[in-house]
Amino acid sequence: MTTRRQFLATSAAAVLASPPGPLFLREWGNARRPPSPERRGGQGVGTGARFPIGFSTLGCPEWTWKQILDFAQAHDYAAVELRGIQKNMDLTLAPELSREGGRIEESKRELRERGLRISDLGASAELHEQDPAKRAAQLDEARRFIDLAETLRAPYVRVFGNKYVKGVPRDMMLAHIARGLRELGDYAKPKGVTVLIESHGDFTDSPSLLEILQQAASPNVALLWDAHHTFVSGKEAPEDTVRQLGRYIRHTHLKDSVPAGPDGKDRRYVLTGTGEVPVRRQVEALAHSGYRGLYSFEWEKRWHPDIAEPEVAFAQFATVAGGYLRGAGVTELPAQ
Repeated sequence: MTTRRQFLATSAAAVLASPPGPLFLREWGNARRPPSPERRGGQGVGTGARFPIGFSTLGCPEWTWKQILDFAQAHDYAAVELRGIQKNMDLTLAPELSREGGRIEESKRELRERGLRISDLGASAELHEQDPAKRAAQLDEARRFIDLAETLRAPYVRVFGNKYVKGVPRDMMLAHIARGLRELGDYAKPKGVTVLIESHGDFTDSPSLLEILQQAASPNVALLWDAHHTFVSGKEAPEDTVRQLGRYIRHTHLKDSVPAGPDGKDRRYVLTGTGEVPVRRQVEALAHSGYRGLYSFEWEKRWHPDIAEPEVAFAQFATVAGGYLRGAGVTELPAQ
């Protein structure tokens, strides 16, 4: 496995100089963090500090649990976002997170040993469903993920809006989704978990998301800002999105892309900073707003197997995002 030191030696990505007046972030991780492989045995320099970055396991669908954690540690990631582990998209069925034989406690220990946190759990629950039985199934999945998040001490569970249903007026659709979010927020509150609706599907514009969040009116309901979707589908400048929704943003998805297809209406994901999505501005808008969460890389390798391998994309994001964060005045998190 390529280490971050080896990647940096061959990468052409520029790292920005650190400006004065850094923005201090809260710490992630309570356990003492062992040095990454390139810093062991007196090799390398540094204190083991990390920027508040994470990656989604959507980008490494073939990796084992140990591969995921070892790569995150070696490349100075602070957290991992769980969106499936190998063939298991339903995390509540993943052997690594099973209570049988104490496996989930072993996984939590492996996280602590590497100084890593689970940033959030990505459920597939969609709250647009109108059929009572289908809606109940979606809410049940979300509750199972909330229960798992409580056990893992993960702060967030992501759900989707996800669509406008034909024949349902817009105001009724938004209210329907908001009721589902409020119900899940009430369930999550005593467990110390917050439910995040993602800017995704038909809901990628700030006015609609703001209406949903305001109607949900729950301290345990907030937003996962997929900054790619609000820019590409919602046609919003990142500064405008953060201005309207910043107070609700608790987590992020960052990625870059270029137009694709014969008419240019499709998108092809590319390495961070090489496409048309203003990822640097998205990072800066968040940092300057006082955002204290993670900057998470969502590389959609599971859905688009032809894009770059995770070993390349994850390492490149760590370098480029680190430069963006340093340039925005965000400091590294101290090693624990």
